[in-house]
Amino acid sequence: MGQGFLKPLVLFFLFILFLDALYSLNAQQVGEASAVISYSRFKKELAGDNVKNVTFKGNLLNGEFRAATPLAPAANGQKGSGTTAFTTIKPAIDDPGLMGDLEEHRVEVAALSTESSPWRNLAISLLPWLIILGIWWFALKGAKGQGAGGMLGGFAKSGARAYSPENVSVTFAQVAGMEEAKQELREIVEYLKEPKKFQRLGGKVPKGVLLFGPPGTGKTLLARAVAGETGVSFYSISASQFIEMFVGVGASRVRDLFATAKKNSPSIIFIDELDAVGRSRGAGMGGGNDEREQTLNQLLSEMDGFDQHEEVVVIAATNRPDVLDQALMRPGRFDRHVVIERPDWRDREAILRVHCSKIPLAPHVELEAIARGTPGMTGADLENLINEAAILAARGNAEEVTADHLERAKDKVLMGGERRVALSDPEKRITAFHEAGHTLAARLLPGTDPIHKVTIIPRGRALGVTQQLPDDDRHYYPRSYLMSRLAVLLGGRVAERLIYGDVSTGAENDLKVATELAEKMVCQWGMSDAIGPVAYSRGEEHPFLGMKLAQEKSFSEEMAWRLDQEISRIIAAAELQAKELLTAKRPTLEAIAAALTAEETLDGKRVDEIITANICDTAADKNQ
Repeated sequence: MGQGFLKPLVLFFLFILFLDALYSLNAQQVGEASAVISYSRFKKELAGDNVKNVTFKGNLLNGEFRAATPLAPAANGQKGSGTTAFTTIKPAIDDPGLMGDLEEHRVEVAALSTESSPWRNLAISLLPWLIILGIWWFALKGAKGQGAGGMLGGFAKSGARAYSPENVSVTFAQVAGMEEAKQELREIVEYLKEPKKFQRLGGKVPKGVLLFGPPGTGKTLLARAVAGETGVSFYSISASQFIEMFVGVGASRVRDLFATAKKNSPSIIFIDELDAVGRSRGAGMGGGNDEREQTLNQLLSEMDGFDQHEEVVVIAATNRPDVLDQALMRPGRFDRHVVIERPDWRDREAILRVHCSKIPLAPHVELEAIARGTPGMTGADLENLINEAAILAARGNAEEVTADHLERAKDKVLMGGERRVALSDPEKRITAFHEAGHTLAARLLPGTDPIHKVTIIPRGRALGVTQQLPDDDRHYYPRSYLMSRLAVLLGGRVAERLIYGDVSTGAENDLKVATELAEKMVCQWGMSDAIGPVAYSRGEEHPFLGMKLAQEKSFSEEMAWRLDQEISRIIAAAELQAKELLTAKRPTLEAIAAALTAEETLDGKRVDEIITANICDTAADKNQ
């Protein structure tokens, strides 16, 4: 509540309490210096005509003797000094003859009210109304032209955090890789610092820059680096902070954010997770969400509406650019779209060096080897890897983080943590042959990624893991590579059937991944001769996460049947390829399974030793 309203309210209540205190003090003055006597003693003095006056207040009776009366003997046995004032309490039993005795002995009678102070009663009766008036005044003060949402006072404030270069320690120098993205953002920072440099040739600063890419690739980190580099006002907010249960609050918060940014222009606004408010309008249940759409409309108006401005630049981040409203994506609002991809091995090495700057590394650690062995990892994954390695080193009371710590941390991140599940000997052998099937197919089929490690120690949700790591980052996948990949996925199931004549539930995840891969080959990548180079959408797919969302089919039931048949045919062909290979190399399969049963974990070098010992010409088999 505002200080201007609170101060007079407090003074008013203090004045009421002061009047109540005076009233109570005046009411208690009677009998303050009186002596307490028994009711029997009072009746005795009354009968002796020694009572001058009495005052009734409920059961309390205060009075005054006609002459000073000693109420207790002195210590030396003589009479005490005596008193004229006394106090007694009427007994619970009624004394109907008391008033007649008082009149008979000519005693002056008075009475005081037993009710509480009128000032206190006044304060209690006014208090609820004063509280209601205070809340109403507070709401009106918060409105100040904010519209419907403004009636909610503080709810209309954006809640964005303001940063200055002194408040942020991250700079572009501490962001490894992403050179193209950093260049886009450097231009904006330079324009806001030196606008004349760009304006002399008619250039205009982009009103908005949209950063999108997979989670963990450093979009928010780039925005923090902008805050550290720029010398202008920087405001950061999550898009979800705009949304409130009250309709109109989100739009009010957008207005408040841009108004604040314009007052302190030039300035930069960073909106994280833009898809929370930027989704296409009318796409929700019942035509969309009114509050979210009002917020989006206000954001569109502020970025490029009737009132033109060039002093506020908006940077936004999302990993769902596919769901954003087209009006938000057009030039004039988000002029630049910057894709933040997963880093390649060179960028991963630079990221590792940044995260290792404060960690004591052993001299023989080669970060390049770690970077090459972590394809597909984002900056957040690499930071987690280094942290896991440091935890492992601290757990073992080591002074430095060694290559072994980093290798174990990488295995934990890529394959999951070890689980010491007590497998029976038959289950252990089944798992060994299953992983041996994956391993042998991956080692001998053409164009496959090299074996990094294979283990039958349960990790994550799997009872065994075969890990392949490419020599370098891949950016496209030929059909031959994908067919070999399918054969590797089905190799574990084929090995079980070859050795035991039966299959188990261990291939559940292999079948799921193989089916999804075959579906993409047929429906998205045109790798089926029977279907041809046509794309059929069997569900909206997330551009980065690989997730599928429900979507109505745009093709006939006959074509759906043909697609299903072709997917099944490709999977069956891959299974046959794996079966022919493992049948021909069964002694090698059994040797790998025996080694896994005995050693539990094999690296790529050990796998090559086993295969070389059983196959004379590995290179010839590789080309078959």
